[in-house]
This record gives sequence, structure tokens and C-alpha cells, in this order.
Amino acid sequence: MQKQDVKRFLDLPSQLMRDVYQLVERVAPLGSTVYIQGPSGSGKEIIARSIHLLSGRNGGPFVPVNCGAIPRELLESELFGYEKGAFTGAAKERQGLMEVANGGTLFLDEIGDMPLDMQVKLLRLLEERTFTRVGGSKPIKVNVRFVCATHRDLTQMIRDEKFREDLFYRINVFPIFLPPLKDRADDIPRLIALIKERFEIQGFPPSPRLTPCGIEALQAFPWPGNIRELRNVLERAGALYPDQQINGQLINNLLRPFGAIDRHVEEEAIWSAVAELSEPISFADLSPDVSDEIRNAVSSNGEQSSSEIYNVRQILNGSDVFNLKDYIAQLEIEFIKTALKDTDGSVSAAARMLGFQRTTLIEKMKKFSILRNDT
Repeated sequence: MQKQDVKRFLDLPSQLMRDVYQLVERVAPLGSTVYIQGPSGSGKEIIARSIHLLSGRNGGPFVPVNCGAIPRELLESELFGYEKGAFTGAAKERQGLMEVANGGTLFLDEIGDMPLDMQVKLLRLLEERTFTRVGGSKPIKVNVRFVCATHRDLTQMIRDEKFREDLFYRINVFPIFLPPLKDRADDIPRLIALIKERFEIQGFPPSPRLTPCGIEALQAFPWPGNIRELRNVLERAGALYPDQQINGQLINNLLRPFGAIDRHVEEEAIWSAVAELSEPISFADLSPDVSDEIRNAVSSNGEQSSSEIYNVRQILNGSDVFNLKDYIAQLEIEFIKTALKDTDGSVSAAARMLGFQRTTLIEKMKKFSILRNDT
């Protein structure tokens, strides 16, 4: 990302992002600490890089640090560096990321995941721009601008005593809230074009061509993963349909690769199945491969089969509180007890009758606290 790209990436059609872009333009030339809050995958690092590129520090380094990705015991040495002999394996001194970022911008991403003991040390650094390496005693002063970001609610974390209140007020100098992608669907066509450009630069296969219905399908999706998820979907589309035209139906298939459930359709299907089960079974319709033994066993139940066992709607409506799990468990108990009774308590014979392995029946008997003589 270059300085000339900032406007293209941030000056998007939605008013929400236009407001964000104006804030970035205002704060970038200043040295103020910036606090970016927004959901995961919404582009917080792009905002941070844009602030750096539009500032007078753009000739210096931009150093991103994911505070949640670095193990707790290594975070201090990664940030502050260490002196030779500070700990086992410290064969020579090493600069920390604070020194690497000197003259530029340090981006502390996911600062809400920083351990409390490190928050204390960061507070001093923010106040004085001075720190000491691990195992050292000499103060080191740096000229660094801080941009912090998180997807967490730090005010709630303060109430839960998981984030220091004094640190929050130290980083919350110039807050920028980055809205989720679902709240700015107008930006999606422009984001698609920008992502495709990046794919071309990275040498990806030619991107598919989206029909208007395909773009509408993308705009209608709630995007829990935000821009990161949009990029993944477009990359998946390019892998499956390179340089092809894809419509809304194909997009919906890409958006729901594991067949997300439509709750309305699910409800209709369930009640349709229940209605079918509520009708008496026609044994003439049984599949020819059903054995005569099963056919005779089912037929021998006569009227009871259809009116008592299979009338699911009557069972559901017959009680104000119905629990399918408990109902099925009770059925299992009755079947097991009956099988044990009819086999004179023989677990092996009862297991064969029920179609279980003997060990499976023993486990179920333990689960339901059934004894051989409980029949």
C-alpha cells in the first residue's frame, strides 16, 4: 500500500467510511495516539497504515505487532528487546520492536489481548517514550507514534478488571470507530474492484466476472468476517470459476459452502415430515427389501402403530412442555427393559434383539442405571 493508494482504499461510497476517511486525514499529520475500534476483519490495519502514510513519519518504519499472537512470556522481549545474558539463550543483545519503529509508527493490534502486567509497562512507555530492555538498566528513549486497535469492548474489560483504566485513557486520545461491513453494503462493489486488483498483482488467476445479481447477493450477505471474509469468498470464486461469469446463485453457494440452514425452510420441512408421520403407515408402500420379519413385526402392532407410536403431532401437542431428548431416552429405557425381560436378563441375547453390540448395551444400562432384574 502506497501513499497514493490511501484515498482509493478509504474514500468509499458509504457515508460511514467517508466519515472515517475525514478523521484519518485530520489526525494523520498530528503526533496523537490513535485508538481504532472495530470488528475483526474490518480493516483496522489499513486504517493504521493510512495514518502512517499520510503523516510526516511516512519515511520511517511502520511496525505492526499483534499483541494476541505473541506468547505472554515472549511479548516483553519482543517489544523491548533484551540484553546479552538476560535469560537462557540470550547469546547477544537484541533490539525490540520499539527500537525498530523509532522514527515511525508502532501499530499495537489487538491491544485488548495484552496481559495486565505488560499493560503497566506499556503505560510508562506511552507517557515517557522511554523503556529498558529485558535484563538491562539503561533507559532507551524512542520517537514513536502509537496506533492501537482492538475488536474488544475495552470499557467492558475495564469493568471486568481485565484492562487497565489508566491505559485506556492514555490510548483513547483520538478514537476512530470502524463500522462492520454489513452496515456499509454500498462499499462492496468498490471493495470487490480493489481486491481484484490486489489478486492481479499477486499473480492470481483471472478473477470471475460478477453479474448484477451476483453483486446484489454479496451486498445482502451479513459478513460476520467483514472484509477479510469478502476477500476469502472472492479468492474462492477465482479458484473455482476463473475468468467466468458468476451469478447470484453461484455466489450464494460460495457464501454458504457448508449449506447454512434457512430456518423457515427447516421449519416447513420438519412440519411436513411430522404431518406424514401423523398419518397411518401403509405397509403396502414399504420398500421390497424390508424383510418379512420386520414387516410382520410392524404389522402385528395393528392400530397401535399408527394411532399411538407414529402420531407425532398428537404427542407434540399433548403436553405444554415437550423434550424430545427425554422422550427418546425414555423410549430407549423401555426397549432395553423389555428386551432384558424377554431374554430372562441375558445381556447378550437382549443386545442381539436390540441390534446392539453387547458392550454398547452394557454402556447404555450404566447410563440409564438399568439392572438385569429391573424388568
